[in-house]
Amino acid sequence: MKAAFVALGLVFGSAAAFAANGITAAFAANGIDVKRGGDANIYGNCVPSLVVENKSGETIGYLQVDVVLALNDGRERTIELASAYRDGAPFPIAPGATATLKQHLDLSRALGVPCGEVKERKVSRTICETARGTACASSVSVKP
Repeated sequence: MKAAFVALGLVFGSAAAFAANGITAAFAANGIDVKRGGDANIYGNCVPSLVVENKSGETIGYLQVDVVLALNDGRERTIELASAYRDGAPFPIAPGATATLKQHLDLSRALGVPCGEVKERKVSRTICETARGTACASSVSVKP
């Protein structure tokens, strides 16, 4: 009988451990992941993009990532990649959805070189606002 209680205890203990790991995994999956998207050469200029995966529980109203591009000739250029026009029509990113951050060429300067001239990328600034206009509570992870 004592062995049965020990075995039963092990089963419940294992189930609790799996449940705890599931909860930990669920919290680890929360956040906003931003990864490098496809680059396009438009009129001889490199136009990079980033892909956003909203793993958080909040709707993103606006997301902007400023990326510094180091060029082969030693110059650096900063470009803004955004989910929408800052003061234009909203393009919310719902929980569980993906979206593309783009450079709005009608508002910003073109890079001036083709994509083959870009040597390195790094993030200089990230702006994340919820659909309510407040700062995002979730962390934003960017891999440009």
